Amino acid sequence: MSKFTSGGAGSFCLPRPIIATYSALAFVDGAIAVLSFFQLMRIHSRNTQLGWTRQKVFHLTIGFANLGYFAYFVLTLIATCEGWPCWSSSCGFVFMACPEILFLSAFLLILSYWVDLCHQTDDEDDEERSSSRDGLLEKTLSETISPNTCIQQGCFPVPSIHVGNRQKIVILVTVVFFLLMVVFAVLIGVVMGKNAIDLAIIAQVYVDIFAVAIFLSGVALTCYGLLIYLKMSKVRFERASSEMWKVTGLAVISLLCFTTSALVALLTDIPELYWRHQHHLDVVRTTILVILYYFIGSSVPSAFVLWVMRELPRSIVVYKPDEPRVVTLMREPTGGHNPQRWTTVASLQNQLKQKFRKT
Repeated sequence: MSKFTSGGAGSFCLPRPIIATYSALAFVDGAIAVLSFFQLMRIHSRNTQLGWTRQKVFHLTIGFANLGYFAYFVLTLIATCEGWPCWSSSCGFVFMACPEILFLSAFLLILSYWVDLCHQTDDEDDEERSSSRDGLLEKTLSETISPNTCIQQGCFPVPSIHVGNRQKIVILVTVVFFLLMVVFAVLIGVVMGKNAIDLAIIAQVYVDIFAVAIFLSGVALTCYGLLIYLKMSKVRFERASSEMWKVTGLAVISLLCFTTSALVALLTDIPELYWRHQHHLDVVRTTILVILYYFIGSSVPSAFVLWVMRELPRSIVVYKPDEPRVVTLMREPTGGHNPQRWTTVASLQNQLKQKFRKT
């Protein structure tokens, strides 16, 4: 057991091992955020004409999520030593919750793409067929804009923005959690200073709800990853083994990391550590749990997905017949006026017999 070291007047700094752990986590998450934004710029520079696709939105979301974690760790270290009153109430709660919501939405986006791949053949007659092949928020123009038209209209066309039904669910879940965060933040602000027990219960209720959501998303990613793996195992294709490895790796990491994070959140008070600085801590136990919750629970999955998605899309070129490729993680379309189709493994064998334009 270890007491918090004294900081400013009426404040207590975190124990040094925890300070070192938070500092290391801030560095890791900051690096992941920088890499994500850098990769986003590289992807966008390759196909600026396509607007926002799922791959770009994923990198943007992961970047902001890890940037939020970086800010949370840094501000927690400063706020506990300086004794910021707001940090022990709504401010600390909001900075804790925001990056977690963005992190969840990023992996729900991957899940929505995997669901599209598994059910695409069943929905061929549905309007959703186009949404599973086009990028999320991909800007498409109803007609080609010539240079003359561009000069006359000032090159400010109003593109139509299409969001698939399953991506709408991702947006809905994200909005719901942000609304829950606001409600709980208000409740914490009202209860703060009146009853510490009620404050702990309110914060723990939100943490438990989010932990269940994280666990369910990990299970869903594992189930759909298994379905995609079984479909791909029936296809003999040059890139199939590589894509199967990506799917298997992400499914296993999602299950292990998200389950670990959920268990730590449900069984301990680690997520609420930002306001429990007045209590004694078991430094060794707390340090291990912090690493399990933040590093294993969020940093490892983020870094893994960024690594397997490191391949850049092709630059936009003249239409050229090409062989189809299995795409199990989000890949940018590379076409000009006719974006690349997002192929499914179920229909891959039939497509191998045909020539199609890869754009």
